[in-house]
Amino acid sequence: MSKPAIGFIGLGLMGGNMVENLQKKGYQLTVMDLNKDAVAACVARGASTTSSAKELAASVDIVMLCLTTSAIVEKVVYGEDGILAGIKAGAVLVDFGTSIPASTHKIGADLVKKGAGMIDAPLGRTPAHAKDGLLNIMAAGDPETFNKVKPVLQEQGENVFYLGKLGAGHTTKLINNFVGMTTVCAMSQAFAIADRAGVDRQQLFDIMSTGPSSSPFMKFCKHYAVDNVSDLGFSLANANKDLGYFLKMVEDLGTESKIAKGSSADLQAAFDAGMGNGNVPEIFDFYRTLGK
Repeated sequence: MSKPAIGFIGLGLMGGNMVENLQKKGYQLTVMDLNKDAVAACVARGASTTSSAKELAASVDIVMLCLTTSAIVEKVVYGEDGILAGIKAGAVLVDFGTSIPASTHKIGADLVKKGAGMIDAPLGRTPAHAKDGLLNIMAAGDPETFNKVKPVLQEQGENVFYLGKLGAGHTTKLINNFVGMTTVCAMSQAFAIADRAGVDRQQLFDIMSTGPSSSPFMKFCKHYAVDNVSDLGFSLANANKDLGYFLKMVEDLGTESKIAKGSSADLQAAFDAGMGNGNVPEIFDFYRTLGK
């Protein structure tokens, strides 16, 4: 069976490595990105490129997005020369980004009117895993549409989880990031409070790591707060964005999360202080100087 033609929009660290992995596995890709160097690297390996999302969508069986925000996804989908204007009946749009579920539902419904399908498939793990096809993929959408793209997703992910109806992938990713980012905020502030109280941060870690509070996120926070090594690889700006999306989702569900509101306020304050490009455990520096 011939491999489907794939269009890929968004060639950042994750997306660029995902494209390289697919190219190694024999897929023909058409790519787009504002970064000309990223496009050129893919073209040098045999990819095609085009000037509009409309043209890209009209030429492929699967359109893949790895973009940073729901606003950008909607712009690429709904623009005059966007995906919706060009996508073929029977084609599938796969959104690998972390998006607001309500936006995903809207796009999916509009694609159905064009005879196309959608899968939301946010990612876990790192760009290095993307390059080797070892991502965790949280996929959702109707079963027929999922089965169309499942073989390609399995080329990209070591673990491909099917979560049910459209939007469940983005919902799960936002919940996952809510837990992770609030944990990082709590642990980073714990180290900062210990510092202010004159308690040795290494000793605090030694004690807490022997109990149920121990976790990989605690270790990431310790690496920065104690060892001055920033190795989580997830920016404070992205954490701030994702918690904002989580709060929007919670609002859409008719409830609230005071825990998320508190962490979101701290992330926003750290972002406003110019820390957005740092990895999220670096919020320790914000907490250490808070109130001084």
